[in-house]
Amino acid sequence: MLVFEFKAKGKTTQYSAIDEAIRTAQFVRNKCIRYWMDNKNVGQKDLYRYNTSLRAEFPFVKDINSHACQTAVERAYSSIARFYSNCKKAIPGKKGYPKFKKNCRSVEYKTSGWKLSETRKQITFTDKKGIGQLKLKGTWDLNFYQLDRIKRVRLVRRADGYYVQFLVNPERSRRVNAENKIESQPTGNTIGLDVGLKEFYTDSNGYQEPNPRFYQEGEKRLRFLQRRISRKEKGSVNRKKAINRLGRKHLKISRQREEHAKRVARCVIQSNDLVAYEDLRIKNLVRNHCLAKSINDAGWYQFRKWLEYFGVKFGKTTIAVNPAYTSEQCSNCGTVVKKSLSTRTHICRCGCVLDRDWNAAINILKIALSTAGHVGTWILTPRLCSVLILSEVEGLNLNASGDPTSTLIGEILSRQAGSVNEESSSL
Repeated sequence: MLVFEFKAKGKTTQYSAIDEAIRTAQFVRNKCIRYWMDNKNVGQKDLYRYNTSLRAEFPFVKDINSHACQTAVERAYSSIARFYSNCKKAIPGKKGYPKFKKNCRSVEYKTSGWKLSETRKQITFTDKKGIGQLKLKGTWDLNFYQLDRIKRVRLVRRADGYYVQFLVNPERSRRVNAENKIESQPTGNTIGLDVGLKEFYTDSNGYQEPNPRFYQEGEKRLRFLQRRISRKEKGSVNRKKAINRLGRKHLKISRQREEHAKRVARCVIQSNDLVAYEDLRIKNLVRNHCLAKSINDAGWYQFRKWLEYFGVKFGKTTIAVNPAYTSEQCSNCGTVVKKSLSTRTHICRCGCVLDRDWNAAINILKIALSTAGHVGTWILTPRLCSVLILSEVEGLNLNASGDPTSTLIGEILSRQAGSVNEESSSL
């Protein structure tokens, strides 16, 4: 699904109608969760039937489009199904028991309840909530897609206004896929990236991209705005305005982080034919309460997401490498040198002295090149990582099955050997 977002422009009464539609969708979702809690063996079809009874009982629920109520039911059942799945998989810790929504920010329509203008610059919502016609401000061109390709329309409320999102299902054809891609000339360069907190990333050439630390830079202003909220009377208009100012600041920081990750990822992809990076589990890393704020501020997940996106768009190779022992193994001789997080310099008995992140980036690139140039994102197991690094030290390049190949480290991708015979079980 492709998501195209536009800023919605309307009157104050229309914005109030959007808020009412969002509250109605939240009401339906919470009622479905309560119905599931109070009754046994409730499935999705039972929730759909319960939604029909809600529309007959409450007039304000009947005023909203029936498809919007169905999406609210689907959201409720999605949380229920996720809870059952976590219990079945015996995931340690909390299983994600469904909770009631207190401050929902969106309502979603399907293929009815809305109508686009001929110019695709206005959208009219036709249910009885009174939203009416909204102007769409944005640079996307919806004329490229037929109306039957728009599967969902979502109204989103943010601190700086209201937005309309179109979820488009593109045609699964070679012609459309070719139009979405951009042809680029091969550069013959390969690079390994090691992300960090001191520097945003360090590549295998020794270059270090500075970490902007957007949240840390705006933290002083955030604390000031938070104090302004605490001084206002609860329930007053001034308190709502103060909360909105704080929300706008948080929104600005998140957008700065996203745009920075997008810009850097695009430059990296356009400058290299192969990009190797760490397959990090951010959810596990942020459990360290001493580093959680800095890790979230760095935006590693956004960076990886845009690397993979631009890799497909420009036809470049992106490889996710298991980060195990990449910081401890010497990139020159392969010896494991134990070091704590505070040790920032890699010093080996072979005489290799490098920055810790630079050494890790070189190891990441070596492991990625040993996969013989596969197109796409690949995840290597720790066992395979150790085998590949040792093979590089001995001067023998092995593929994933352990068989020697004729591919040498540093060769251009077009000269790389054939496909890997044994892939990771996580693929």
